[in-house]
Amino acid sequence: MYSLRVKAKRLSLWGSAFVLTGVSFFSMVVSASAAQLTTRSFTLGSTLASAATSYTLNFTTGTTATFQSFQAQMCTTASGTCTTPTGFSVSSPGSTFTSTTLSGSWTVSNATAGSLRASATGASSTTSGAAKQIIFGSVTNPSATNSTFYARITLYSDAAWTTAVDTGTVASSTAGQITVTASVDETLTFTLASATVALGTLSTSSTGSGTSTMTASTNASGGYAITVNGTTLTSGANTIAAMAANAASSQGTGQFGINLKANTTPSVGSNASGAGSGVAATNYNTADSFRFVTGETVASASAATNSNTFTTSYIANIGGVQAPGSYSTTLTYIATATF
Repeated sequence: MYSLRVKAKRLSLWGSAFVLTGVSFFSMVVSASAAQLTTRSFTLGSTLASAATSYTLNFTTGTTATFQSFQAQMCTTASGTCTTPTGFSVSSPGSTFTSTTLSGSWTVSNATAGSLRASATGASSTTSGAAKQIIFGSVTNPSATNSTFYARITLYSDAAWTTAVDTGTVASSTAGQITVTASVDETLTFTLASATVALGTLSTSSTGSGTSTMTASTNASGGYAITVNGTTLTSGANTIAAMAANAASSQGTGQFGINLKANTTPSVGSNASGAGSGVAATNYNTADSFRFVTGETVASASAATNSNTFTTSYIANIGGVQAPGSYSTTLTYIATATF
């Protein structure tokens, strides 16, 4: 910097005065400054106020030099007098230092409040334009939420943080947290697609058959069970015998039974389908084997499951002495989930 100093001289002559001004001398003061760090960034492991987290500092050096100590002074402003952000701490629980881009053995110093410091026991040489990364761990963020603060970074040629080599300032900020919530209710989806199943006109030489479908899914951890409830085919006081044990269809014999399979004799039904894990129950999961016992489980899933579609196959056979009439039954399928 340049400064100009001027001296004034006053000469008195017989009561009349005049002022003579002139230049006494010039003095010039030159101050040297450290080079600028470029490509600077400052990343917080967590931006939550008061969080114990890591600070990652990236920068590119401005000079070809050897530096043996590092400082990142935390300030509420980018320049001027540095005021440490309230709540910022490096002394408790104590920071750690890592870097894969610096040579030498580095030791953290927590002695200076408001500053992240480390010094090398061996010289760390670098050339101009070298990219560096330094990570401090276990640093406590400032306590104010949504507050910007600044890291004033300085590299020193000595290990005592005395002679600056490169400097640069970079900003970061604490932030609040966004809490996103959602709820999932307990669900059981169960539908029956057919209201009436017509088995046709029965005779001793033909088997009446038909189908209905149902779908089930649940998010219950214990899955679900589907039971069938009702009576056999009935007309007044007359009934067609229910198949109390698994058996094949037999024409000429009184039978009423169901299963949940694709059958050949008679040709009726389909296997369970869908992306879920539901299956037909043991007594109703064999092709061409039929049964009807009220209250029994016909299908189930052992855990939460996506949807499955089950096709229930119905058969009816009669003997020669079966009384004429209009036979029917009302069956109720009940799905129960275990949460």
